[in-house]
Formats: sequence, structure tokens, C-alpha cells
Amino acid sequence: MNKERIDLAKTTFFLVISVLARKLPVNFMEVCFHPKVNPMRRKINHLFGFILFSLLLTAFAPAVFAQKQNLLEIEQRLNNLGYWITKVDGKSDASTRQAILAFQKVERRKRTGVMNAGDMEALRNASVPAAKYTSGPAHVEVDISRQVLFYVGDDGTVQKIVAVSTGNEQKYFDDGKWQVAHTTRGNYKVQWKFNGERKASLGTLYYPSYFNGGLAVHGSPSIPAFPASHGCVRVPRFADKSLFKMMPVGMPVYVYDRI
Repeated sequence: MNKERIDLAKTTFFLVISVLARKLPVNFMEVCFHPKVNPMRRKINHLFGFILFSLLLTAFAPAVFAQKQNLLEIEQRLNNLGYWITKVDGKSDASTRQAILAFQKVERRKRTGVMNAGDMEALRNASVPAAKYTSGPAHVEVDISRQVLFYVGDDGTVQKIVAVSTGNEQKYFDDGKWQVAHTTRGNYKVQWKFNGERKASLGTLYYPSYFNGGLAVHGSPSIPAFPASHGCVRVPRFADKSLFKMMPVGMPVYVYDRI
């Protein structure tokens, strides 16, 4: 239905333009603003311009409304499934794109950050993803293969889902030696935390929660659809501070490949 409204609006717009283009005088702007033009003629042309603007507004209004309603449905559905949306308001922001990306990762769809018709159908039929570890206290799971982080509650259900970027397995030079950007798999616990921005040799870490030596879950302005870090688990900036508060020292962190 939304697509039909958008197509109708586009058709109306181009139809209006094609009709009015034949009616517009060549010197339309000159007629409107030239001081020597007859005042009555100027008023007529001002009225004509107002009518043109009103027609264009009428043509585009259904498309804008349809797009906002569609986006609102996407945000509401993603939020209901646990994907991290900062505000469900029908307005696209960083959390909207990252939530769409996380959904595409979880459902093993093409990672674009933009919804197509197939994605929309999958979203309407989707359910909350299952955690790998469903017993024990609240914990965090990092699914390397799907590049997502699950915050799992005490009841074993996934409560929050956010897209991440982990080690890209490439060589890099730091601390006087060559190393491999690898995110170690295993069962860990949050060892220590830094409340704020921590400057490191490889860049700035926002609200890091360290779980294995120098590896941490931390905020980053760069969360691509693929592994790109030096080994840490990057999360989007809009979620880093809240996630920091949700991960106390001692909380289990499970890092795994889930094929």
C-alpha cells in the first residue's frame, strides 16, 4: 500500500510538471519581479506560483507520509524484538540503521543497513533470537559469525541486540611487534572497566569493559557490516554508555562462532 502511494505521488508530480511546463511563460520570473510589469499581471503570476507550489506539496505529501509510516513500523517491530533503537519515532538515525544491520546479520540476510521488500517480510515474521546460553545469571554473548552482541537476562532470554565489529584477522604493528587482530573465543568475565574515553595506542575506546586482557567491549564511531577491529568488540556510540552500565565487573561474557 505504501509503495502504491509513493508511485501515485511520483506520477502526479511528473504529470503536474508536464502540464504546467506548457503553461508557464518563458519570462515567468521576470513577470513576477520586474518593476515595470503591470501590477495586476504580477498578482496573477504570484497566484499562479502559489497554485503550483500547492500542487507540488499535494503530490509529495502522500509519499512523505507513507515513508514515515513505513519507517515507524520498522522501528517498532525491531524494538519489540530487542534490537537497540534509541527512539521509536519514524525518524531515521544511527540506531535505526544499526538495528536494521543487526537484524540482517541475525537473520543471515544481505548486510546493507537498508530494508527492502524481502527484509520487510522477514521482519514481520521474525521472532526474538535465542541465546546460546540460557541458564545462569544475566550475561553478554558475542556471536562472531553473525557480528552481533546479545544482552541476555536472568531468565535466559535475549533482551538487547546490537551490531558489533570484531577482529579482522589482519596483521598490525603495535607495542614494538607485529600482531594479529584476533578476537579470542571462550568464556570470560568482565575484569575491569573505564568510565569514559580511554586513549590507547590504536585509538580511543569509549566506555570499555575489559573481559580478556586488553580485549574489551567498547564504543566506536565505526561499526561496519564486517569484522574491522584489532580484536576488541566494537559497539555503536549510541549504545556504549548504557551497555557499560549493564555490564558490571564479574558479568559473564561468552564469545563464540555460531555457524
